[in-house]
Amino acid sequence: MTVAEREHAAVEVVDLSTTSVRVLNQRLHDLASGAPGPRRFRVVNPSGAHAVACGLDADVEVEIDGHVGYYCAGMNKRAAVRVHGNASTGIAENMMSGQVVVDGNVSQSAGATGRGGLLVVRGNASSRCGISMKGIDIVVGGSVGHMSAFMAQTGCLVVCGDAGEALGDSIYEARLYVRGSVASLGADCIEKELREEHVEHVRALLEAAEIDADPSEFRRYGSARQLYNFHVDHAAEY
Repeated sequence: MTVAEREHAAVEVVDLSTTSVRVLNQRLHDLASGAPGPRRFRVVNPSGAHAVACGLDADVEVEIDGHVGYYCAGMNKRAAVRVHGNASTGIAENMMSGQVVVDGNVSQSAGATGRGGLLVVRGNASSRCGISMKGIDIVVGGSVGHMSAFMAQTGCLVVCGDAGEALGDSIYEARLYVRGSVASLGADCIEKELREEHVEHVRALLEAAEIDADPSEFRRYGSARQLYNFHVDHAAEY
């Protein structure tokens, strides 16, 4: 194995009790411009720090041992980030591509405005999960809170548990799949037929997320397309 190959295969450990998040993120950002260094990182002692592993744009793997604060893995592009703990507000916010996995629970606005990639939450997600999603796929092993997929434009939200109130409020063309109960649907969101093509779509996402669930047990929700253009009969719903 060459020196370059050994460097690429090595795992760099970053201790956030002695190294700042700014230094860690700059180290990861430098890799996008071709800087030498490993492509695997292990972050220890995050202690709820905010903005860990944000703005990545390289084929790197980042494993975080512990809980993180706001906007972890925000604006992620190409990287694979895994949190062995819980995450606060805005995990994978505005994600472009790559994969983000959280082994625990997440707070509100998980995957907000995400444009691509896959976000996996093995636990529960709080309110507004997938708000204004624009192409991201989100798989939640547990339940999601109220106003999830609010104004969701494209992409897919798969919920293996229950969904809170106003699911899919003002939704556009995103696809929502829920295995459990839904407290209520938001404006212009309706239940739709679950055809075989949708079962296969859910199956593929569950497999990618490594979550064991029967895709045929899910129900599908989407836009009734009644709010795309103003109509006086729907004025109260705008």
